[in-house]
Amino acid sequence: MSTPLEGRTALVTGAGRGLGRAYALHLARLGADVAVLDVNLKSFEEYEREREQMTGATTAEEIEALGRRSIGLEADVADRAALEKAIGQILEAWGHIDIAVCNAGGGLGAPAETKASEVTPELFDAVLKRNLYGTVNTCQLVAPGMKQQRYGKIVTVSSQAGRRAGAEGGYAHYGTAKAGIIMYTKYLAQELGPYGITVNCIAPGYIGTGRLSVMFEAAGTDRIASQVALRRIGTPEDCAKVVGFLCGPDSDYVTGAVIPIDGGSTT
Repeated sequence: MSTPLEGRTALVTGAGRGLGRAYALHLARLGADVAVLDVNLKSFEEYEREREQMTGATTAEEIEALGRRSIGLEADVADRAALEKAIGQILEAWGHIDIAVCNAGGGLGAPAETKASEVTPELFDAVLKRNLYGTVNTCQLVAPGMKQQRYGKIVTVSSQAGRRAGAEGGYAHYGTAKAGIIMYTKYLAQELGPYGITVNCIAPGYIGTGRLSVMFEAAGTDRIASQVALRRIGTPEDCAKVVGFLCGPDSDYVTGAVIPIDGGSTT
């Protein structure tokens, strides 16, 4: 029995741990060969619960254990030249990239020091580069090959922070970057649609990765879950299933969409 992504190749950025790892493994289970790119392929070692979840030395090794091909690459998506070199290695090895999941990103600093009127230019710039520019770099580097083959699936990653502002204006740099990803996705979908390429965005809410679950517990998991319609914290698999849909044939007429994966969160 064939799998939905049999014969497809995928790139997942920020896939060394957490949500990116979940996306990469899910795509592999759906039949794709998956290139794993991260600034540090062993970033899971920094967090005890992330370490406990690993079944191999790296995400790439876990994918190979599933019977799929994988390439592990270390590069910063904000570094255009380094990313171009890494993507070139994938193309040299596999010949084409059919799917790109632009997951790499993350915030810096605390809400109290990142309020809209106070966040430093340096911190603002660093987070925009990590999130918005990293996404743009990835999309622009995979798009030429997808246009040539007239097929492609691109998934970008925003956040509930990119859809509505947090209380008291904290983490404004991160929310602004994630909001920018949403609009960039819509523009890219319009441009690439005629080439048979879909571009969609997911916006996760409270998701219990190994790293974040510890933070949620410290803040009160039940209290956070009470602000979610489904009354629970999301799982990486909740997000991975939506990514799998957007990367597969069932979403061939879906593009330019922003899909919240937040259980009906009100915050």
